[in-house]
Amino acid sequence: MNVAIVNPPRFDGASVVREERCEVVERYSVLEPYSLLQLASLLLAEGHRVRLLDANGENATFPEVEAWLRSAPYDALILRFTPTTFDHDLRVAELSKRIHPEARTIGICWTLRTMPTEVLREARPLDIYLRHEYESVGPPLINALEDGGRLDLVPGIAYRENSHVAVTENARPIADYDAIPLPAYQLLDSLDPYFISAPACRPFTILYASKGCPFACSFCTVAKTAWKYRSANSVLEELGHLRDHYRIRTVSFFDETFTMNKKRVRELCEGIRRERIDIRWYCNTRVHLVDPDLLRTMRSAGCSGISFGVESGNQQILNSVSKQATVAQAEQAIRWAKEAHIKTYCAFILGLPGETGESAMDTIRFALRTLPNGAQFNVLAPYPGTELYETLQASGALPDLNWRALYQDSAVVGTDGLSKAELNRLRKLAYTKLYFSPRWWWQNLRFALESRDDFELASRYGLRVLSNYFVHGMQGSH
Repeated sequence: MNVAIVNPPRFDGASVVREERCEVVERYSVLEPYSLLQLASLLLAEGHRVRLLDANGENATFPEVEAWLRSAPYDALILRFTPTTFDHDLRVAELSKRIHPEARTIGICWTLRTMPTEVLREARPLDIYLRHEYESVGPPLINALEDGGRLDLVPGIAYRENSHVAVTENARPIADYDAIPLPAYQLLDSLDPYFISAPACRPFTILYASKGCPFACSFCTVAKTAWKYRSANSVLEELGHLRDHYRIRTVSFFDETFTMNKKRVRELCEGIRRERIDIRWYCNTRVHLVDPDLLRTMRSAGCSGISFGVESGNQQILNSVSKQATVAQAEQAIRWAKEAHIKTYCAFILGLPGETGESAMDTIRFALRTLPNGAQFNVLAPYPGTELYETLQASGALPDLNWRALYQDSAVVGTDGLSKAELNRLRKLAYTKLYFSPRWWWQNLRFALESRDDFELASRYGLRVLSNYFVHGMQGSH
């Protein structure tokens, strides 16, 4: 079967991240569509003919997407979309229906997976909604379309059936994450367009070494999902491929909880050193899943930065969202990482249940006390499918919520103690306090002077900070 895969264009000039754990507008990073590259490799392994256009990465316009769609026939079109860029992204499906009306249009979006009927009612040019687990759903779906098979036997999708929407049973995660072939990097022109935070230290890529998170944070779209992981050897094979064919310099492991299994992380670090894979890399994890020895091991293998989801500097707020971590653990993890010469990036959420002006100030004071090298101060976005969304819906706090408004930089719901306007003001205050801290700038300067690459990255990051604060008001950056 001929399959066309499209990552839609940028949104109002800003790049868009369209991956499970991160479906947001991101002004200062351009990430390759890793999930689509994985899906392409799976379809190629099944014998299908696949071509891919990363309009976001190439900064292609919709007329250029249209020309690409017209350039060769295809039987199915696959695209990713996000809640906030919903109508924008679905223009790709509209173009396809106009150019090749017989081709089936398939959309992927993790965040809206619990609202399949609403998605297809609003996305008129979309034939099929692949709700989740694209690794295990994509190949059987395309096979069924090619063979004229029954869609009701394909789990994890929703599709139009006469005048109504049919939703199949939930799909199981892929049984063996190592079974996924190397992502189809050959379908990209190059890795040149991609970077994270600042256009330095390229070539760059993101990479999944694992996916999922078994923890129960009530605000998180991936909470209580099966943790599936690749062996250290599988990850090393991909890193070696990237080194040999793309001269890769920087990798961001896009896992939700990279250090879930410390033994596996140590094996990976040993392999990176043994194979002499000379890269700097970044990862995300939880504050209670690191220790000093592990962090030193990671640093010795090239780990340059680690991102922690701290969320709040107030323990009651953390307890209210089932964070299963403490403020003390967060402070300790940041200190340990710095002692290992690993830069720290922390994500905070203002407006969680029970938030007051004082608890929000606890979060700001935490950031000023611990001085992470970078910080995201978001306001709560109650995403569909999360426990928090269900709670707010049941309480009547979200009567007319439009998923297109779910940005993390503008409040859509207040708390009992704070209005939406007050939350937005506190978010701006948090950035002001941190960015105008001489201690914060001096600390980052010391890190920047450790190497030429660090200096290049820090210089560009500093310019990004100033631009985003003074020009864009901290909008469109996560």
